[in-house]
Amino acid sequence: MILECPECRTRYLVPDTAIGVEGRTVRCANCRHSWFQEPAELDLAAAPPPPPEIAAAAPPPPVAGTGYAPPPPVDYASSAYDAPSQDAPAYDAFAHQPPFRARRNPARRWTALAIAAGLLMLIGVGAILWSGSPGFGSRFGLAFASAETPLRLRDNPIERRELENGSELFAVSGQVVNPSASRQRVPDILVELKDAAGGNGRTVYSWTITPERRTLPPGGSLDFNSAKLDVPANSKQLELSFVGDAG
Repeated sequence: MILECPECRTRYLVPDTAIGVEGRTVRCANCRHSWFQEPAELDLAAAPPPPPEIAAAAPPPPVAGTGYAPPPPVDYASSAYDAPSQDAPAYDAFAHQPPFRARRNPARRWTALAIAAGLLMLIGVGAILWSGSPGFGSRFGLAFASAETPLRLRDNPIERRELENGSELFAVSGQVVNPSASRQRVPDILVELKDAAGGNGRTVYSWTITPERRTLPPGGSLDFNSAKLDVPANSKQLELSFVGDAG
């Protein structure tokens, strides 16, 4: 529709929807004058004619002499049947896959996770026992077979010394020797003090010494030393061996 300012006669071309069906107040952009603009008049002559009504079909007459009347024809134009949507996915009853997803079993998933965690723990313990201290398993009550090592132990004389506070220092030292022609792994060293000599004594005190290095080259050697306070006074014999050595 065309709007005309009543003050300066400036005309504006605006769509009918901008004024609405109830009209609205507008303002001229040229002179800033405001007025209420009535809505545009509807042209009823130009309106499209309503769709023709579909007459209901008359029911067929009953069959003479039988009293049977056929049912009236179905008016498909006014039927409540809804045609399937074109956007809905087609369902094939003979498809190779069902139109749904299988439900997951949470119990089976947790069982698989527990098995994987157990395998990782076993691998970790095996790596520690292989590369770490041989005495690791013995601390937890585990016993592992160990092949006899070709390494040899040379011990120095025991040193007993009384300290100023009255306690006694018991020092052990020695050397690990590799007489073989290949690199050898050095296990922990077991120190045992027995109350009698000759191999028939009872162990009264023991501890392990962790070597400074875990491998020795061919013909190499490694020094070790350890000290304890207030060992039993009845200890008569010192025995050194490798942890896990059956000999």
